[in-house]
Amino acid sequence: MRNIAPIGFFVLFSLYFYTLKEKRGHIHELTTTHHPRFASKRNKGNMVKKFDFLVIGSGIAGMSFALKVADHGKVALVCKTTLEDANTYFAQGGVASVTNMLVDNFEKHIEDTMIAGDWISDRDAVEKVVREAPSQIQALIDWGVEFDRNEKGEFDLHREGGHSEFRILHHADNTGAEIQESLIKAVRRHPDITIFDNHFAIEILTQHHLGIEVTRQTPDIECYGAYVLDIATNEVHTFLSKVTLMATGGCGAVYKTTTNPLVATGDGIAMVYRAKGTVKDMEFVQFHPTALYNPGDRPSFLITEAMRGYGGILRTKDGKEFMQKYDPRLSLAPRDIVARAIDNEMKHRGDDHVYLDVTHKNPEETKRHFPNIYEKCLSLGIDITKDYIPVAPAAHYLCGGIKVDLNAASSIHRLYAVGECSCTGLHGGNRLASNSLIEAVVYADAAAKHSLAHFGEYSYNEAIPEWNDEGTKMNEEMVLISQDAKEVQQIMSTYVGIVRTDLRLKRAWNRLDLLYEETEELFKQSVVSRELCELRNVINVGYLIMRQAMERKESRGLHYNIDHPRKS
Repeated sequence: MRNIAPIGFFVLFSLYFYTLKEKRGHIHELTTTHHPRFASKRNKGNMVKKFDFLVIGSGIAGMSFALKVADHGKVALVCKTTLEDANTYFAQGGVASVTNMLVDNFEKHIEDTMIAGDWISDRDAVEKVVREAPSQIQALIDWGVEFDRNEKGEFDLHREGGHSEFRILHHADNTGAEIQESLIKAVRRHPDITIFDNHFAIEILTQHHLGIEVTRQTPDIECYGAYVLDIATNEVHTFLSKVTLMATGGCGAVYKTTTNPLVATGDGIAMVYRAKGTVKDMEFVQFHPTALYNPGDRPSFLITEAMRGYGGILRTKDGKEFMQKYDPRLSLAPRDIVARAIDNEMKHRGDDHVYLDVTHKNPEETKRHFPNIYEKCLSLGIDITKDYIPVAPAAHYLCGGIKVDLNAASSIHRLYAVGECSCTGLHGGNRLASNSLIEAVVYADAAAKHSLAHFGEYSYNEAIPEWNDEGTKMNEEMVLISQDAKEVQQIMSTYVGIVRTDLRLKRAWNRLDLLYEETEELFKQSVVSRELCELRNVINVGYLIMRQAMERKESRGLHYNIDHPRKS
């Protein structure tokens, strides 16, 4: 008996030490500990919904997938606000596809993509997207999307930064809105697609929710659906599915200044990472060089890449051109180069913005090509046909995300990821302008074909327990959540922005770690809410961006670390 106490003390001390070791600097591991909220109760059936396909996200990726599988099974389309509130809707520039075969070809588009991606793009993914783009453009047209045409009835093609030819199909300067609205109409018409507006996916369901230990080494993780919060009733429903598609978009709202809608909090990436799925290339965050500088606006209004392709010239506040100092392609250089050039000029001069100048272009042509930009700027007293446009970089697009193969399949069985939340390998170190929308429809098509070939092999996992919030209470301190969210945005913008250093990344690590621990404690005690879940997600995603930036010991593409210059 005398030896039991010392042995017990040693075991407890060892367990405490191991837990402490896991806590500090390992934010992601604690988020998946088995939680009592789904440990005890079994489904009663009244809060269980069953669908062949569960689609989480309502942009071009999620809706095009839904339309392609809905003739074969029941589809649930879950979006945390409304169908219109997606990154797709705000895309101004257009869709890249080789169309004019007289001057353009697939090889040119492939080369342009590889160059923009700093030669670390997955060549197979690039070939897939470029070669399948024309057929998916036709699918968009069949769903009602109208692209601008010239007087001959041919596509009115634009050219954007990094493209060697005119190959951007567009609808004025609101291409994303045209696509989104057309797909929404098609989705609403389909009898086998059920839309769940104002529903927030909290966690995807795996063996973990059955009490089975799941680690990053577990070879056969499976997805059975998701826990989904009905924001109107504050009830958490269990959505069981045979196939789940993650199409939750990007994570621009992790940063203080972004062009993304504020729903872009990286939810899908955080959910999959907590479920032990593979997430890759998070360090490659694209900052759009030209967001309209209008302090107080969040999100920032985007000044499309096409305006530089149209002939826009970047100037400092005293009116001088400066891109000749950075790249022979001048204002048409890829976004990473232009964003760093603007950032450098602003820091060197102490300015808060630069200018984009299209005053030398025909005024009527400018207004015809960019009607929304013209109206937005005019509302602020800026006539773009006569005045320079104040612009500054803003977080815009994530090149990394949930790692998927050529079928859009993730490392978790029965779970696919498409669109900005996924990492196909197409973009490599930097996205070529207007490649993202076409990537979304090409990989949605791949996911549809692969899942349709296999979903008949799957069944619903009826053993999944229902959400259990016994012992929790309504959070009366919303100010804690809102303040912590602002702190995450400030940390990411200050330390993990366009230009990074080892010291800045280390400071981000320490500050995010503390916020993580506080937020997880609050989550365990509180009745679940969208705001609290979003805070968890932005902390998780911020951590992934920071950690993978620390792991890359060379500046490539969008990742620029002063302490680790590009290797020759």
